[in-house]
Amino acid sequence: MNRKRLTWVDGVKGFLMILVVIGHYPGQLDFPLVTYIYWFHMPAFFILSGLFFKPVVEKSVMKLSIHKRFMQLIVPYLFFLVSITLIRYGIEISSGNMDLSWYVNDFWTLVIGGRFARGAYGVFWFVTTLFFTYLFFLWMTKYFSRTKQIILLALFYSIAHIESLFTMRVIGGAPDTASQTIPMIWNIDVALMAVVYFSLGYYVKSIWMNVSGKWLIAGLLGSATAISLDTMNVIDYHLSMKFLRYDHFFLDLIIPLSFTLVVLGLFQLIAAHLSVKWLQKIEKHSLTIMYLHIFTDILLNDYFTYGVVGFTAFGLVVPIVLSIIIQKFLPYGKLLLGGFSPKKTTSNSAITQ
Repeated sequence: MNRKRLTWVDGVKGFLMILVVIGHYPGQLDFPLVTYIYWFHMPAFFILSGLFFKPVVEKSVMKLSIHKRFMQLIVPYLFFLVSITLIRYGIEISSGNMDLSWYVNDFWTLVIGGRFARGAYGVFWFVTTLFFTYLFFLWMTKYFSRTKQIILLALFYSIAHIESLFTMRVIGGAPDTASQTIPMIWNIDVALMAVVYFSLGYYVKSIWMNVSGKWLIAGLLGSATAISLDTMNVIDYHLSMKFLRYDHFFLDLIIPLSFTLVVLGLFQLIAAHLSVKWLQKIEKHSLTIMYLHIFTDILLNDYFTYGVVGFTAFGLVVPIVLSIIIQKFLPYGKLLLGGFSPKKTTSNSAITQ
């Protein structure tokens, strides 16, 4: 991939991370911006991840590839999980909470993770889901032909929608409450849905890497039509991968793919003429932003009054500063933030991006 393409990819990731922060704004907005953000921003992350997937055939290389993803995803996950938890427990103890059962229940919730971990841990589900999505697709591409892969993906997609249908319609109630009646550690079941988006990033890489005019127009038409139908109350579309809410079998592909085409196509045009360095800086620290933007608000909202702009600014700036500090002053700081890269050898050169 050439340098220009890397520029727009970083710009897209930085932009999507801003949307992640805005999407967790706890206040009310007049315009249904958050709803539209949730229509596509998480599928777009999985699509972009699939874009850079490389199949592995040799068993030894597969082990190295899994180890690499573990170090890049799960190590930072554990680092931020422990760090935030220690700070939270310190605050609880200092405020007089000595109820052992509270800590046991809270700790058990964090072990299960996924949709059960709320509050400061609201985004942690994505990393574990991405890790298992990668494992699923790695397994599929190693042992099955392309035709069988597509059959498996169709099966996974159908099972995911059946689970969602049961959760949203049979159990009923608020999606976050209903989804928690389905026991599952680390949101592994969401990987059944995520692997479909991930695979589309890989299978149609040629389209994503160079969104042509016709595909950009198709994306614009699909996105505009969806927003118009929603505005006119013709459709009532929602997508929440974390809470198993994907109950429109066809729209769950059409709408996220349309919006992703628009975002990627526009950023390819923008990066060809303008600098997106500020978005690249956000992307560089995106992992820390993802983990800490909600916790930043939890710690600061008692001292500051701010709307969505202030929430977004704090959610970006504070984690970026902490990311720089961790990398510069904490032993193995870069490693703790996912900066793991295997040494170049003949055996692992196939897994190095």
